[in-house]
Amino acid sequence: MVQQHRLAWLVLVSAFGSVLWANGRQAPPADSPFPVLRVARSDDFTVDGTGRAPAWSKAEWQALTPRGAPGPAHPTRFKMLYSSTGLYVLMDGEDRTLTATFKEDFLDLWNEDVFEFFLWPDQRYPVYFEYEVSPLGFELPILVPNFGGQFYGWRPWHYEGARKTRKAIAVRGGGPATTGASITGWTAEVFLPYDLLKPLQNVPPQSGTRWRANVYRMDYDGGRTASWNWAPVRGTFHQPDKFGTLVFE
Repeated sequence: MVQQHRLAWLVLVSAFGSVLWANGRQAPPADSPFPVLRVARSDDFTVDGTGRAPAWSKAEWQALTPRGAPGPAHPTRFKMLYSSTGLYVLMDGEDRTLTATFKEDFLDLWNEDVFEFFLWPDQRYPVYFEYEVSPLGFELPILVPNFGGQFYGWRPWHYEGARKTRKAIAVRGGGPATTGASITGWTAEVFLPYDLLKPLQNVPPQSGTRWRANVYRMDYDGGRTASWNWAPVRGTFHQPDKFGTLVFE
């Protein structure tokens, strides 16, 4: 009888742990190979592309590492903060040439210079959010259903008002942000409202909430393709099982 009660207790604890993990609140194993970022809470502020808002002092820079064959030596990094209304993402990288020609939103921005971040708030469902932004200030926000490696992006409906992102770009070391300009780097600052993530679950995050996420960069200096990632992936960027973890403080 004692053993039966003990077995029942172990089953209950195991089930409870599974529920916590599904809700994004249980810590990954101590030997997890995925990077973990603790995201500080902040009041809302205006994004201007420079990352100079005092709130950013609460966040530490996170380095992206090159993928595949060695590309140009362009150090790349990012920061994140969250508020009661949305997520703030600051991305920065050195560069030499502004390789960007697209002048509309919702185009294939990844074929030119771009910063990207992917957010997977709830691992119970194979659906996550992808955001891309170019140095010319154009964006690609999409929801991605991914079933066993079969994935495609869906554009937001009624993308306006409280559902629309706020973004700003700053290019440094050269003149205006124009195609082919010689520069020394560029920065993208993005505010992502939680309203845009509806109806994804585990949103908005609370203290202790965990999301899976990744951050990427593509660059095409001199006709050579180079890419960077926060959590290492091979081949496609769409490998959510290899994403890192955000822990909201």
